[in-house]
Amino acid sequence: MPKIKNLSNACKVSFSPEGPISEEALERVRALLDEIRPLDVGLDNEAQIARSWNSSTRPSNGRRGRNGANQFAAPIKYLHIHECESFSMGIFCMPPSSVIPLHNHPGMTVLSKLLYGRLHAESYDWIDVPDLPTDQLQARPAKLVRDCEMMAPETTVLYPNRGGNIHTFRAITPCALFDVLSPPYSAEDGRHCSYFRKSQINQSPALPAEFNSSQVIWLEELEDHQPPEGFVVARGMYKGPVIRR
Repeated sequence: MPKIKNLSNACKVSFSPEGPISEEALERVRALLDEIRPLDVGLDNEAQIARSWNSSTRPSNGRRGRNGANQFAAPIKYLHIHECESFSMGIFCMPPSSVIPLHNHPGMTVLSKLLYGRLHAESYDWIDVPDLPTDQLQARPAKLVRDCEMMAPETTVLYPNRGGNIHTFRAITPCALFDVLSPPYSAEDGRHCSYFRKSQINQSPALPAEFNSSQVIWLEELEDHQPPEGFVVARGMYKGPVIRR
């Protein structure tokens, strides 16, 4: 049986509409995701191109115009694999220098496998501050969880309230990120994807003593769950084994 189908079958028995049924079940899914390679999802050619990519000959994302400016930047592509009420699976194919902006996964557990390439990951979790205004659009403090380079193959897990639930990615080389979300985004169930920007706030209320101020930033949510201007994700064609319901 194809590895991607083994992974899907494990997800079907390990995830519920509320998320993973147990830590053990989640670990089984992670172990199977660890085994997935580009060939298993129809991305072997793209992975070979990424391995031979040279930043000195391809310095930026897009074609060069007559004046040397970067034009017609290639978009990030999303390859949809499967979605049900308990989980979703898909792959983000990112050209070099492309960015997935700061966003969250409310009430969700997310497994991410970097299939090929290199990227820079930056992630945060909210800091609970008593008496802080509850207006979602006001700046809120968050602690830094990760600020590092990832190199394939690497798998990470984030949880609803820990592990870097708010994160951003910047591609260093062509790369592909395989995401498994449980439960998936659902506006009907209040699981919107919200986007954030770093605030220029100068004064802050007292934070819990265990937090180093150098690892704390203030984030503002963008209105109406809208992504930053210029962020575009195109629908790509998934060429791996089909996952049926």
